[in-house]
Parts: sequence; structure tokens; C-alpha cells
Amino acid sequence: MITLNNVKIGDDLPFVLFAGPCVVESRDICFNTAREIKTITEQLNIGYVFKASYRKANRTSLNSFSGLGDEAALEILREIKEELGLPILTDVHTEEEIEKAAAVADILQIPAFLSRQTDLLIAAGRSGKIVNIKKGQFLAPEDMKFTAEKVKSTGNKNILLTERGTTFGYHNLVVDMRSLVIMRSLGYPVVMDATHAVQMPSIGGVSGGTPEYIPAVAKAAVAVGIDALFMEVHPKPKEALSDAASQYPLFKLKELLTVLKKLDNVVKNL
Repeated sequence: MITLNNVKIGDDLPFVLFAGPCVVESRDICFNTAREIKTITEQLNIGYVFKASYRKANRTSLNSFSGLGDEAALEILREIKEELGLPILTDVHTEEEIEKAAAVADILQIPAFLSRQTDLLIAAGRSGKIVNIKKGQFLAPEDMKFTAEKVKSTGNKNILLTERGTTFGYHNLVVDMRSLVIMRSLGYPVVMDATHAVQMPSIGGVSGGTPEYIPAVAKAAVAVGIDALFMEVHPKPKEALSDAASQYPLFKLKELLTVLKKLDNVVKNL
């Protein structure tokens, strides 16, 4: 089990929600989304961690939005943490980013494409922060053992493993729910990324998606017994500057979480 402030992740406890916009687009969007999700999760008694990437380093096109600038974006995340009292999750892409991101974030996330980068994993582990490793689209779930061991070698055992879909063919991903069981057997809490799982990478220079399937993926994952649910949530997904085709509408979130909470209670006999 991993403890983060008053949030506990693992050991068949109720699932925790990691949610927020894909990237820090503006202060207003981030604060409004964080406040609304905080209200919803408090009403439903669901642990909540705000997520947003302060920088997007792996965009499809050179012209895609990659961020407001590191300092500006990190400052917005810092303000959300301090003013709303929320833990923060954000991505890191290089060893050089770790120090400044760790000064704000409680969870450092390793993107799927970088899940085998030894130097990055070791640097993240040495930060002392919780490290969430997304399983590469090219990796079998049992292979995450070796990825986690790189972080663990630093003495940091606060590791989460996230499923986000496996490459099935050009422009398509598929989720093997067995991977959640396999990765948990490695001894780490498991997370389901229900929004990137419906993404369709690189459709005409941007990432596409089938967001209508997000509820189905989330329900299936909760039925398996996940420790945390990762969702990119936006007030107006179609206007989002990143992953517009695979973010979940904020106004629909409470209804979905209400169902997921009930399902989680049944599965875990809570």
C-alpha cells in the first residue's frame, strides 16, 4: 500500500482517482476542473489526485501544443496543490526534469513510450516521490517487473504500474484486462488509464480516439479490482489543446464515478 497525504492506494482499498486535463492549458481550465472534481470525489468519498502534464514532449506533430512553458505550468500546479489541498501527478520525460517537477508533484509519471528508459527511471526513483510507470504499448505486463526494479534499486518502493492499452495494429490499441492481474502479482498497486486506452494514435497528424468506450473500459477495470483509475477530464474535450479526441467530459464524470463506486464496493466487498 502507498500512502499519500490522506489518500491510500492499494491493499484492496477503494480505488483512487487520478484525473484532470491532459496538459496545463491555462490556469482557469486547471483550477475549474480541479475544483469540480474535488467536489465530486468528496461527495462520493473517493480519494483524488489532480493530474496534468506541465509539458507534453511526445506530441504527434511538430505543430501540436506542448505547453505554456515549464515554469508557468509548474506554478499553476503548485497553486492548485496549495490552494485546493490536492496531491499532484505530472509527467517527466528526461532526468534533467526530475528536480523541478519533484519540487511540485507528489507522483512522477513515466510516459509509456519511455517506460524502459533506465536513467529516467532511476532518477525518478531517487527523487523519493511516488513513481507511476505506464506500461509501454510494446511491453507484456510481466515485463514491467524489470521496469519497476530499476526504480526499486534506488530504495524507493513507492511504485505504481499503469495499463494504457497495447498496440494492436496501426492506429489501434486493445486492453488486455489480464495485464492488471499480472502486474499486481508483481507486488505493486495497479492503475487503469481509461482514456489513453481508447486513443487512436497519429490519425492525420493528431491523435484520434473513441471516447464513447471510456465508461466500458473503466467499468471492466474496476470489475477486475484496480487500485486507481486514471482519466483525462476536460470541461470541453473537443476544444482541448491536447488529446481532444480521448478526454472525458467533466459534466459526465459524476454519473460515471457513481456507477464505478458501487461496482468497486461489490468487487472488494467494502
